[in-house]
Amino acid sequence: MYRQKIALTIAGSDPTGGAGFQADLKTFQALGVYGISIPAVLTAQNTNGVLEVKEIDPFFFSSQIDTLLIDSYPDALKTGMLYSSGIVKAVAEKIRTYDLKNLVIDPVHTSTSGTSLMEEGVLDAMTKHLFPIAKVITPNMSEASALTALEINNEDDMKKAAIKLLHLGPEAVVVTGGHLKGKAVDILFDGTDFLSLEQDRIDGEFHGTGCVFSSAITACLALDYEIKEAFIKAKDFVWKAMKTAVTVGKGMKILNV
Repeated sequence: MYRQKIALTIAGSDPTGGAGFQADLKTFQALGVYGISIPAVLTAQNTNGVLEVKEIDPFFFSSQIDTLLIDSYPDALKTGMLYSSGIVKAVAEKIRTYDLKNLVIDPVHTSTSGTSLMEEGVLDAMTKHLFPIAKVITPNMSEASALTALEINNEDDMKKAAIKLLHLGPEAVVVTGGHLKGKAVDILFDGTDFLSLEQDRIDGEFHGTGCVFSSAITACLALDYEIKEAFIKAKDFVWKAMKTAVTVGKGMKILNV
């Protein structure tokens, strides 16, 4: 009997649909995986940026997880915006309680427009409670720098950061280099080998690239791809979604997933 592959996203809500769990669900569907979701934080935002953030009540947040997971078991899951240390700890506890596998962590730190998307101490909580149980983490250059205290300006710096991040516990690290000068390069390190993928840079300002990339990896893991295969497919998926990005507001473009 065929069993539908399922992916879970625990992330922030983005009313534009370009990022957050809304973008994750669209990505899951585009890649043939059924998406389920739990909002961890609400935002008031549009294509120009984030105006306000409101955390979900921790008790209700935990209730959402329990209610969902006693009924559905995801083949993979990802975390996006987790605003507080309390939410991070609750996620880690539930992952262990329900023995969830294939955890992808997008350590969302700031929005594309520069707004902080987490309280102080959340990155430390992530490294302590979530990284050791993660399949892969997908920081961009800024997030990798915040996590490692390294200055990251080129591919060699990205590799140094990936090595340091792997020591925090995940099975693999992807550092995305969308802000590098020249071509867009992303680097995967699994403790043994580096895999670097590059694509021609696409002009314009885009919203939600990190969310779509990490959710594409999650979908591929749910479909039983190995990490390297998932990385390659996710890179290609995001590039194509950027090439056909749509304008839905007055600010950044939304990836077409």
